[in-house]
Amino acid sequence: MSSKIKTVQCQDECADELKVNEVKDQIDETMTTGVAKIYRALSDPTRLKIAQALNIAEELCVHDVATITESTVATASHHLRLLRDLGLAKFRKEGKLVFYSLDDDHVKQLIDIAFTHQREVKHREKQTR
Repeated sequence: MSSKIKTVQCQDECADELKVNEVKDQIDETMTTGVAKIYRALSDPTRLKIAQALNIAEELCVHDVATITESTVATASHHLRLLRDLGLAKFRKEGKLVFYSLDDDHVKQLIDIAFTHQREVKHREKQTR
């Protein structure tokens, strides 16, 4: 069953110049670019799975992450490094072991909200069938 997306547009040009300028003044291009990088990183299913796993377990070593994602340690390390570089994950060393966790509560909330929203979408889809 294929569904076409129908776009809805204004019939007349109705841009509110004052509102448009006010909104444009509040949009920080540098912040927008940084946030886009976060969403791009989380758009990868493996990295999102890692973030979800870290959210559930709170802390995992690289070997745990590799096992959960069914990948090599090198691949898991690569994904974790990218998440760390974007400020989404952090690590701590305990002897020779390295443990990763989500960076802070904001990242946890971001993951929680995304999965909560997806569960709601799935629930709505089931109801409309």
